[in-house]
Amino acid sequence: MKYLSTAVFIWLFPSYVFGQDSPAEVFLNGKSVVLVSASPSASPAYSWENIGEEIHLSLVESGADPIAYYELEDVVLSEATQATFADSFTKRIVQSIVVVTRKQDGSFHLQVFPFSGDKNILRMGQSLSTTASTMEEFKDNVASLGRNQPTGNYLVLEVPEFPQSPTGTESSNTSYLKQAPLNLDVFKLGVVLTGASGESGFLTTFRHDLFGKSPEQREAEQNAEKQGLEEVFREVYTHQVEFLTETLSNQELIQSRIQFILMRIEGREGDIMQSMGVNIPPDTDVNRIVVKYYIKFLVRNELYIGSEWDASPNWKEALTAFLKQIVR
Repeated sequence: MKYLSTAVFIWLFPSYVFGQDSPAEVFLNGKSVVLVSASPSASPAYSWENIGEEIHLSLVESGADPIAYYELEDVVLSEATQATFADSFTKRIVQSIVVVTRKQDGSFHLQVFPFSGDKNILRMGQSLSTTASTMEEFKDNVASLGRNQPTGNYLVLEVPEFPQSPTGTESSNTSYLKQAPLNLDVFKLGVVLTGASGESGFLTTFRHDLFGKSPEQREAEQNAEKQGLEEVFREVYTHQVEFLTETLSNQELIQSRIQFILMRIEGREGDIMQSMGVNIPPDTDVNRIVVKYYIKFLVRNELYIGSEWDASPNWKEALTAFLKQIVR
């Protein structure tokens, strides 16, 4: 028998009611995928896999059916990657997404959202949530999430599964081109600032280095980032640029004469090179965390990464090198 523990529920709206497709409804009556982002500098140390192993039985006890665990950073690596994961979740009839964040201060945070059914992955709105300062407390809170609520999940996995990242689907329709795009002098280049609002970037806000930041903090970081970007663009880029503080649809961007978007990936160099179809030299430190810039051409969904590999741990160096390539 499950017992109600109201302490672990957080409502984003004051009149939260369990209803059809609510976080609690889908959590207790369908498959869940768990996405984990773990700060590498938190103490005591837990990798994202460790966290999955620790909380799996607690999720099962809560009444959930967690069928797969992935690292959040792998899922949000790029728009194409996120769409590929979403397609895989749809095929597996996933109902809810559980997002677990381990912050640098060591605290654990869990949020449950209905699966959006599209590349956004999360449906913004109400969530089922809990937090704790230690792993043992976190496991107890997670186990209490569905107490005193009926569950339709019975044949669940006794051990966590860590599948390989899905491939094919959406990413197979995306072209990574090792060259510079044409007509940069005709149309504006849109530059989306970190933390830009909107549904398509919502999942990224649960990354351990972004989670919990206030709108004021994000705005301050955006302003600092914009100043740094403007310095680089003034020195290197000679065409029109428009900085974007919110996420717009492709149609809205094109109507504003923005046909190109500057894209940024930050992650393990080996993962980024592999995702872009770039050969990995034997002497590459595949675990080095780097930033790589590229341009998305909205009209044909083409991605231009430049003819030379220019990723760097320093974002200004990476951006300068990339812009020099494409304006030659």
